[in-house]
Amino acid sequence: MPIAKFAPHQWGDWVTAKTNAPDLLALELAKQKSAGRLDQLRIFMSTATDPYQGVESKLKLTRAVLEIFLEFPVGLLVVQTRSPMIERDIDLLKDMRDFLWISITIETDDDAVRKTLTPTSPSVDRRLAVLERLHGAELRVQAAISPMLPCDPDRFAELLNPRCTRALVDTFAGDGLGGKRTEALGVPALMRNLGYGDWLTNNQHEKLLDALKRTLGPDRVVFSQEGFNQF
Repeated sequence: MPIAKFAPHQWGDWVTAKTNAPDLLALELAKQKSAGRLDQLRIFMSTATDPYQGVESKLKLTRAVLEIFLEFPVGLLVVQTRSPMIERDIDLLKDMRDFLWISITIETDDDAVRKTLTPTSPSVDRRLAVLERLHGAELRVQAAISPMLPCDPDRFAELLNPRCTRALVDTFAGDGLGGKRTEALGVPALMRNLGYGDWLTNNQHEKLLDALKRTLGPDRVVFSQEGFNQF
């Protein structure tokens, strides 16, 4: 993205907080309400950065934004994160359940895989606990297996079944360029060097989809390649 080209550090080492986001959002949603269009709005929060980064614990911008959405209910709000910090806002989220979906990223059931490939992300057990708590609060919760990493399909399905409303499977082919970005970044070679063989090239996602559909039921399983507009 253009903003990354002019940043003082490498991507992933910095963040610019949009401190005026709640005020701007309130102004925009007020306009949409006046025009009678609030129920037509479908909001994904968010596409480029996790709304529950570490800085959120201090700035509480995401919480302020959620309070605005509570004042101006939209047609659909999807909150996407991998952070357990979302538990802090369960009080607000429960009041938004009529128009809210929560999507928790959990790419594998194997914490050894998680430590190898995404070592700075929360553990598998911690994210399973987040899913369980949110689902137990009667919120609509998606387990976003995105991108799918090496896993035991049957075990993964059993772990997710009581903890989510549905599961979504996404592969590295969903990188926005049909897998070309993944190839350019050397991910297939990395997988092989780490002992995961040809995980990316032999349709492993089909085994996971089959296991999920057997365990959760086909109505609770979504494959991202079939289209993201499925909420």
